[in-house]
Amino acid sequence: MFSTVDCPSRLLLDQIADKWSVLILTVLCAGPLRFNVIKRRLDGITQKALTQSLRRLERNGIVARRVITASPIAVEYQITPLGHSLKQPFQALYQWTVDYLPEVERARAVFDHNS
Repeated sequence: MFSTVDCPSRLLLDQIADKWSVLILTVLCAGPLRFNVIKRRLDGITQKALTQSLRRLERNGIVARRVITASPIAVEYQITPLGHSLKQPFQALYQWTVDYLPEVERARAVFDHNS
C-alpha cells in the first residue's frame, strides 16, 4: 500500500519539481549565475520566492551557493553534479509537453465543452 503521509520521496518531489525550482534549474543549466541575474531571467518571481527556492535546492544538494567577496559582495549559484543528474528526466518531461500538447489541448476543449 502506498501512503503519502510523511513520504520522503513525495517531499523531495515537491521540492524539486515545483514551478520555480524547475525554472531556476533551467536558467542555471548554462552555468553559474548571481542571484539578481537569476531574478531578472525569471519573470514574475519575487525575491522571497527565489530565496526560498534556492535554499531548498541548496539544502537538497541540487544547487551550490558561493559568496563572491570582491566588491561589491555578491552570491552566485550553480548546479551541483547531483543537480545535473536531473537534466535528463527534466528534458524528458519537457519533451513530453511538446509532443503531447496538441492532445492535451484537445482533451481540455472536450472537457470545457462538456462542463
